[in-house]
Amino acid sequence: MRPMSSPEIAPVQEGEILDGKYRVERVLGVGGMGVVVAATHLALNQRVAIKFLLPAAVGNPQVIERFAREARAAVRIQSEHVARVIDVGTLPTGSPYMVMEFLEGNDLAETIEKGGAMPVPQAVSYVLQACEALAEAHALGIVHRDLKPANLFLARRAGRDSIVKVLDFGISKMSEAGPSGLTQTSAVMGSPYYMAPEQMMSSKDVDARTDIWALGIILYELLTGSAPFAGDTMAEIVFAVTQRDPAPLQARRPDVPQELADVVSRCLTRDPSQRFPNVAKFAAALAPFGPPRSDVSVERISRVLGTSVPPTGPDESRPHRMQATGSSWANSHAGVRGPSKAPLVVAMAVGALVLLIGVGALWRVMHQRAGAPPPASSLASALPSAPPPGGPAVPQPTVAAALAPLPEPSAAPGARPPGTGNASPTAAPRAQAAPARGRPLAAAPAAAPAAPPPPAAAPTPAPAAPANHGMNMGMKE
Repeated sequence: MRPMSSPEIAPVQEGEILDGKYRVERVLGVGGMGVVVAATHLALNQRVAIKFLLPAAVGNPQVIERFAREARAAVRIQSEHVARVIDVGTLPTGSPYMVMEFLEGNDLAETIEKGGAMPVPQAVSYVLQACEALAEAHALGIVHRDLKPANLFLARRAGRDSIVKVLDFGISKMSEAGPSGLTQTSAVMGSPYYMAPEQMMSSKDVDARTDIWALGIILYELLTGSAPFAGDTMAEIVFAVTQRDPAPLQARRPDVPQELADVVSRCLTRDPSQRFPNVAKFAAALAPFGPPRSDVSVERISRVLGTSVPPTGPDESRPHRMQATGSSWANSHAGVRGPSKAPLVVAMAVGALVLLIGVGALWRVMHQRAGAPPPASSLASALPSAPPPGGPAVPQPTVAAALAPLPEPSAAPGARPPGTGNASPTAAPRAQAAPARGRPLAAAPAAAPAAPPPPAAAPTPAPAAPANHGMNMGMKE
């Protein structure tokens, strides 16, 4: 909107109270048919923006219908990228008004005027946000028909990034029939620099692809700083749009990837059937050149329109995003892999082995206590057996030694069975000194029965009792 140059244009005055609840503060700007003022909701102490029709437009039923249409369209679209309508009303003069959320910031037309061409990811991000709003509008059968940088407002938010809000659905085409002749006046045609050729011929016979043309024009302007078509008069602009091709995007912005230039060129094809069929397809083609979260916008747009857009793959489109956004893309999308599963597999295998050994040992102990030999299929049966009587001592593996049974109490007290040359002489005293530790870590294997001791030998305390007690404690635990 352009700044107000005459306070007489506004139908209200500063300080005036509307409907007993809105106090008018100042004029924010004026458009082709309306004026917007800042106001305060007295009960809620909330800043709002109120849009009125210009006095010259109040007597035109078509303009009033357009105003009401804008309110209905904005209420139906629930996207965060559309300015929210809070209330509607009518002044005593019969002029309608619309209360909207108050937005702080500036539109993209002012942004281009001040800063010129934008970085590729930033420009693509703004257009993708507009696509989110249009996806909801198109799903409801609403075509905007007046998209331009001045109607894309970059609203500031506390502690968050700015957000694009699509404004002015006043000349939107809805699926339901409107009053006859609504689109015949020049006031409701739209902005000629951004109008599609078919809209210039007949603004009634348009669909969502008309908005896609306008988005292509906007993206071209955001990337180059100027619109692709120019002219001093309406006739010159119409001739340029319908008869001339715009200057190639890369001729005016060499650093733009060729693939992105092709996307813009497809939007500006004069034949609507050759453009993107919907904003979901258009957004999917743009996503590789936007910021890392562009895929989120594509998913939202596809979900709203109920279309299935294949995700941008790593083979072709991802390198373009790397070129457009630099290291941020590489950090977010360059083949990020999850944690390796190898340590988990090894841990599970070790745990299974330990459990198997424990079950085998328990099975062997139970059969020993019951006086029955362990079954041939047990784990203990697979371990090496003791050497025959009189044979050489064979060292046993550590696991086999740990699972071997202790000598039964019926053995001679104090006697050492033959064939235990590799056992430490101090093994038995250590077992007696620490009975609470359970069975020893290494035990001698079973051998042939020893000769009976001389009758005159005095019996000594059995050394196996403490070890058995320790084993029983371990079993109970």
